Formats: sequence, structure tokens, C-alpha cells
Amino acid sequence: MGRDFKFRRRAILLGVILLVAADVALAAYSWNFASAPNPQQDLMIMTRNRDLLRADILRAQDIRSKIPAIQKDCDEFEKSLYPASTGYSGVSAELGAIGQKAGLHIESSNLREEGVKARQLTEVQIEMMVVGSYSGVVRFLNGLQRSNVVYAVEGLSARSETGQSGPTGQVRVTLHIKTYFRTA
Repeated sequence: MGRDFKFRRRAILLGVILLVAADVALAAYSWNFASAPNPQQDLMIMTRNRDLLRADILRAQDIRSKIPAIQKDCDEFEKSLYPASTGYSGVSAELGAIGQKAGLHIESSNLREEGVKARQLTEVQIEMMVVGSYSGVVRFLNGLQRSNVVYAVEGLSARSETGQSGPTGQVRVTLHIKTYFRTA
């Protein structure tokens, strides 16, 4: 009976060891199988990447085909700008006319120029102070927007004229505007 018990114990222990070894082998096989490349999934990923690259190529070709028209539009825009030789008087006259039409009084106007690199343009920064009604300031800004000359209003600051010697309901507005002249 003692020998029979030792044999059973060794048989059970051998069986448990074989089961654990089989479990480890199946786990390793399962892990290896799960990490193996899936040809169907790889094909889907490669197909999607190919389609994205084709779409990028088509967009690039479309952009390349439009470049001459864009360049022509840019050249026409540059030709529409005031030449630097007569631009200052033209801009001053136009701003004065827009201000007068809006019912504003232009107190001061300073123009400062800066060259634009790689283009034959001069950027002109205009700082002007106008006084008038709020609706006049709105009409002035609307006139700038509708002008044939390109004006970019970069900022403005306003304050009321009620405590000073001006009529009531007046505002003093400092405008920061920029425009461009062609230099060639």
C-alpha cells in the first residue's frame, strides 16, 4: 500500500507538470499566433495608404495646374496698386474724401513705409486720428472696405469726446491701417 501511494502521488505530480507544460506551450503558441501579421489586415492598411497617397498626388497636380492662373491674378493685383511715386498723394486724397463723405474730421495722418521682401511692393502703415459721430466712423470703415484700393484695418481705439471741448456724442478714433504700393 505504501508503494501504491508513492506511485499515485508521482503519477498525479507528473500529470500536473504535463498539464502546466501544455498550458505554457499553448499560451506561447497563442501569443505567437496573435502577434503574427494578418495578411488581410495588412492588405487593408496598405490599400488605405495607397488611396491616401493617390489623393495627395491628385491634389498636388490640381494645385500645380492652378499656379499660372494664381500668378496671373497676383500680377494683376499688383498692377492695380498705386505706384510708390504717386501713391502717397492718392491715398491721402482718397482717405480725405472717404472721411469727408462719412462726416468725419481728420485730425492727423502719419504714413510710414516698409519694403516687402521678395516682392516689388512697399507696405505703407497709416496711423490716423479722426473725430466724428459713431455712425460716421462706421461709414468711414465701410468706405475703406468698398474702396478699389486695398486697405487693411489692423486696429482702432476710440474714446468719447464728452468731457472735452467738442460737441456731445462725438468720438475720437485712432485707426491703424495698412496698404501697399508697387515699387516697379
